Order: sequence, then C-alpha cells, then structure tokens
Amino acid sequence: MAIVSYLLGSCPGCGKESFGNVDVYSTYVLRGCGTCKYKESVKLPPIRKKIMYLDQFFLSHVFRGSEARFVEAANRIEKLAALQLLVVPYSSVHEDETHQWERHAELFKFIKATSRGHEFSPAYDVERVQLEKAFDAWLAGSPAKLVFDDRDVFRDNVHVWEGYYRIEVGRYTGDRDLIRSLKEQSIKELVATFDGWRQSKRNFDQDLLEEHAAAGREYIRSFGELLVRVGQGDFNAWLNAPIISMIVLHLLDHIPEPTPRHRGLQMVTEFLSSDHFRHIPYQDLKARIYASLKAMVKEGAYKNAKKAVRRLSGFFYDVKHIATYAPYCDAFIVDQPMAELVTRQTVAINERYGVNIFGLNNWDEMLTWLDRLEQGISEEHKQALVQAYPNLMARLNS
Repeated sequence: MAIVSYLLGSCPGCGKESFGNVDVYSTYVLRGCGTCKYKESVKLPPIRKKIMYLDQFFLSHVFRGSEARFVEAANRIEKLAALQLLVVPYSSVHEDETHQWERHAELFKFIKATSRGHEFSPAYDVERVQLEKAFDAWLAGSPAKLVFDDRDVFRDNVHVWEGYYRIEVGRYTGDRDLIRSLKEQSIKELVATFDGWRQSKRNFDQDLLEEHAAAGREYIRSFGELLVRVGQGDFNAWLNAPIISMIVLHLLDHIPEPTPRHRGLQMVTEFLSSDHFRHIPYQDLKARIYASLKAMVKEGAYKNAKKAVRRLSGFFYDVKHIATYAPYCDAFIVDQPMAELVTRQTVAINERYGVNIFGLNNWDEMLTWLDRLEQGISEEHKQALVQAYPNLMARLNS
C-alpha cells in the first residue's frame, strides 16, 4: 500500500479507485495503489535544464513585491522552473547576505521556495575544488585551462525531474549585527582607497597581475598565521581559524609522498604565482572585477564618496556571487553597478564563460531569453510533464 500524491483512477491490481502517482524520482514516476501493494514506474526522458542565478537585489525586490517588472519576471521564472526547463539554485552567499536583513527568516524562506530546494555547494567548497583541480593539473604538467563540471558546484544532479517533496536544512550564519557592521566598514574602506587608485600610473594589465599576486600572498599569509597560532599552543586554531587559512593545507595533501613539507610549501607558493592559478575561474573573475573597478575609478567613476558607498554597498557579496557561480550558469541577474563591471571588455564574462548577464539596462533581453526557453519546449517534454505532474498544466494555464 502506497501514499498516493495524485489520484489517477482504478488500480490495475485490485480495481479500486486508489491508484496514482506516488512521487517522481529523478528519471521516473513511481505509481502505486493506496489499497493494495501494486506498483509500477513510468520512465521519463533525460533533460538538461538552463541554470539561472538570481542575485540578491532581484530576490529582495520580488520579496517586497513593490515593482511590477520584478514580480512579472519572477512569475515567468517560477513557471519555467515548474516546467522543468530552468533551475534557479540558492547559494551560501544568498544565506550570508540575507542573514543581515531584519526579516531575514522570511526572506530566506522565500529564496528557498523560489529555488525549489535546489542549492549550490557552499562558496568555499567551490573555491577549494577549483584550486585543487588547477593544482593537480599544475603538478601533472597539464594545460592551465580548467575543465568545468557541474559536480564542482552541485552535490546533487539538478538536471532531473523534481519530486513532490523536499527537506530543508538550516545553517549557522553567525552574528548578524557584527557581520552587518563589518560589511559597512569594508565598503567604506574600499571607497577610501579610490583616491590612491586615481593617482596610480599602473595600467589595467599591471593591476590585474597585482590582484592575482595579492590573492596568492593572502593564502600564504593566512596559512602562516594559522601555523603561528598552533606553534604558540593555541590548539583551538584548527577549529576556529578562517576558512581561507586551510586552503594551503588542502593543497599540500595533493602533493605525493615522500615530498618534504618545506618543499611542498615551495611548490604551493610556485603554483600560486602560476598561470594555472590565474586561470582558475573564481580567481580570474575576482581579479578582473577588481582591476576593472580600478580602471573605472581612474576614468572618473565614483567621485562622490557617499554615493559610491551607497551604490557599492553589496559589492563584496556581488563579487563572490559572480566569481564563484557565474561560470557554471547560463544566465545571471545582477544589479546595475555589477552589470556595468562584468560586461566591460576587461572582464567580458559572456565571451569568457558563456553566461548571459541581465540587469535593468537589458531587462527586455532577459524576458526574451525566458520566452525563447518556454517556446523551445518539445512535445516529448510536454508529455512527460503530464505524466509526472498531472495537474501542472491546468494550474499554469489557469
């Protein structure tokens, strides 16, 4: 006897009107009877969904519900997700940023509902995986270009037919007031550096190389601080050290025995100065975005410090959203300051990673992209929808 979610009619086993869909399991529909033990399965065709990332500015506008264009776009996205054509996962960056809101619990519940339970791997894990893959390639003498794989960013396969139920698991997100104050402080400190940037004589390529070099030094510096703490007898260091300080340790684990530890550290340092490191998508995008911001400032942007602080208030989170997840997406909705940055020729995110960037300046292009996705649905896919979700089409057309 099964728990029937969608009643279809009489059971082929016992004849009673208690037969229907039990649930959808990735590639098939399980059907069963609520009275007897009769069960059967219906195979579903393979699917490949488009992946779309909704930046915090979009989700917060939809949550407020005060602007029709955001609500309209969200309704289209929701429909395409229900049609199993599109997936809009949430990320750990969404969770970190949302936690700073007064109504954070409501907003994050809304974000999870919008994502239909699909979730990216935490940002730190994506960064670590990319670094380890690039380091392995460097050790083997393989090309520097990273091979993309959905498994870098998803623990579960998103290109499957969704089930009827999902289980939500929360996370610890830290002290909200402290995080909010640190965010405000960091943006002010960023804007305070703009005058120095305007005086700099370095060109974009030089700034880009310096961004890469600074990132490599930061990994080594953070690991060095961890070793100092341990050397001073702080055995809690392994438990509460910043996550970044563990990166070098992860890389050292990839060096074959019996390489001496001091030689291993030299190898990691060499890697962090290599083309392999600079070609890591996360590192490449982060460095290009910062170097491009410097270029914009030198060109005369953000002269008013107060306006700059307000306009760039979410800058660090935006960089993390994009640098971590954009290379794995088909489309990415961002706020206007970030859209201006990542579509500059110095970043060229679409050309480099094949992701469509949508913001307020090309909103109609986004709607057209969504329309084309729906218009491209096949007859086979439509029939599978009817089998897997019996009431869906009627609900969407009502």
